[in-house]
Amino acid sequence: MSQYQEYPYHSEKPSHIEAYLTKPLLAILEGKQHLKILDVGCGNGWLASRLLGRGFDVYGIDASESGVALANQRHPGRFFVQDLTSDDLPTELGSHAFRVIVSTEVIEHLYNPREYIRFCRAVLQKAGGGDLVISTPYHGYLKNLLLALTGKMDAHFTVRWDGGHIKFWSRQSLSGLLQEEGFTVTGFAGCGRFSYLWKSMIITSST
Repeated sequence: MSQYQEYPYHSEKPSHIEAYLTKPLLAILEGKQHLKILDVGCGNGWLASRLLGRGFDVYGIDASESGVALANQRHPGRFFVQDLTSDDLPTELGSHAFRVIVSTEVIEHLYNPREYIRFCRAVLQKAGGGDLVISTPYHGYLKNLLLALTGKMDAHFTVRWDGGHIKFWSRQSLSGLLQEEGFTVTGFAGCGRFSYLWKSMIITSST
């Protein structure tokens, strides 16, 4: 699904996104401890580790071998390498029925986000349907205008970051993609900073 450049992880520590994503994600997932959850693009497993510590049944996949290795040091057998060029889950996860997919700060890195959404839908439909929870950096007219006026647009778009952000999503564009691929959008949350200047957004949907 994507041309992937290895993102090296050197530590189990979470990135800066933990500070503003953890609380709203926990609120969205409240009451779903009995369901199997797949963390797509789990990185070094920081989010899955938080969820496992709160009684959730979570597994993770990621293209980063170093990230998966670090995640498995803390929770062995829960994390597997997959770069989303395959439509099938790793063999070890083939028998699991995932009713929830969480994917944080992944879709903005993908050349083919539509295929990624289709992959998530196929995984959920194998279990009879379920919920997709996606976070990605927020973009909207007011935020983009402020970035332009303050001269921070170049830094924000990270154009010199090899393997960095290549898609820049608004609430409307991501919701539209989800709907085109058979999902029903069920919720939106802005995360970090002030309203309409949010750092990230979380969109929930179901199929």
